[in-house]
Amino acid sequence: MSSPTTKPRDYLFDNCKAFLILMVVLGHFTEGSYQHTDFLYTLKWLIVSFHMPAFIFISGYFSKRELSLSALIWKLGVPYLVYEVVYYLLYTLVLHRPTSLALMFPKFSLWYILALFVWRLVTPYVKKIPHHFLLSIAAGLLIGCVDGMPSNFLSIPRILVFYPFFLAGMYCDRSWITRLRTKTSRLASLAGVVAFIIFLVLEPRHKELSVKIFYGRYSYEFLGQDPIAGILCRIICYAVGAFMTFAILMLMTERQTAFSYIGTRTMAIYIFHGLTYSCLRRGTPLLDHINTLAGSFILIAFCILLTGVFSLPQFTSITNRIASLSLPQHPLPHRPVLPPFHRPENRLFIWKSTFYPR
Repeated sequence: MSSPTTKPRDYLFDNCKAFLILMVVLGHFTEGSYQHTDFLYTLKWLIVSFHMPAFIFISGYFSKRELSLSALIWKLGVPYLVYEVVYYLLYTLVLHRPTSLALMFPKFSLWYILALFVWRLVTPYVKKIPHHFLLSIAAGLLIGCVDGMPSNFLSIPRILVFYPFFLAGMYCDRSWITRLRTKTSRLASLAGVVAFIIFLVLEPRHKELSVKIFYGRYSYEFLGQDPIAGILCRIICYAVGAFMTFAILMLMTERQTAFSYIGTRTMAIYIFHGLTYSCLRRGTPLLDHINTLAGSFILIAFCILLTGVFSLPQFTSITNRIASLSLPQHPLPHRPVLPPFHRPENRLFIWKSTFYPR
């Protein structure tokens, strides 16, 4: 029970984060088989259209307080290095996959930690630039025109593509959400989500595109688009991500639920599900051969189970310790207390008092 001086938890955001981290797990575990069934195909398109924009928006919302460079290094930079080493050891010692400890090329989902570090580092300076929000959108659109950048180098494309959602979260005020959460906006949000799902099910032309248009990582040329078509497509992706983020904030309950606590433990789920996915995807063929509706539901149940397991204190304590690493504090050497005459600051005063009395 919180004390009178403790700020009460905002269960709306806890519930949103719990839902979104499950979507992240599902999004990854369906990667190998989503093209095998219509159900998984539609689910994959739905998930990737909003899970990262919404998650990044909430990350921005909780990043209003500026942190010093040293705090960011210990809070995000050091964990990023630790997890990169863990992935390197997993790939080389367990999965026997040739790889290198290339810190400039984040492995799997670690790009998000690097992106958070960069966003929180540069945003205090970016906010001083006039029209910086519009410029961030322009940068996210134009980076898709750049082809030939080393694959995943510093996750620069994704950092730029998703940055507007981080900024939007930083500028969002909780009172705005409260005022918007009316019955009308909830009904409109629900109608919009249902309409989008129907579109994904019935409209065939979007299937000519790759689901990777939502990833933010790839250039327009890689996606088979010319610059104009690619920019227009990304604008639509921005609009879909923004609407779905809004819809989640409108439709999610503000009450404490049985899964609210999961929203406070997303980092452990994010890290350990990635390690598990890497083992299953790279070490076994299981995730590549799900081609039935029954198998799809089993996969979903497995992802829900993983989310619950990795939210246990045994896992969250590990990520919390890594996020709390700091240099050991060495005590200052003991200095003996000297009599007044022997203290350096008093010697000159005593000498002057002796030879130049007042």
